[in-house]
Amino acid sequence: MLKKLQINCDKATTICDKSQYGEATLFEKIQLSWHLLVCKLCSSYVKQNKSLTKVFKIKAADCKEQKCMSQKDKEALKKELEKVKS
Repeated sequence: MLKKLQINCDKATTICDKSQYGEATLFEKIQLSWHLLVCKLCSSYVKQNKSLTKVFKIKAADCKEQKCMSQKDKEALKKELEKVKS
């Protein structure tokens, strides 16, 4: 049974990524937890991954709030740029 719980660091980081997006199975989460008990590098990776995910979610929310130019404004800007070129 313990043999099934043992995974390498590559598999642990893959499970970590899957877990962040809710795609990891219960057994994979157990394998990851077991691995994190003995591997400090992967524990650090998990912490960094969580921090990056949080930052990206905040930035993604900011991007959704930004407004685009209307088609009318785009055409007016295009005409002005063509005048400058000539």
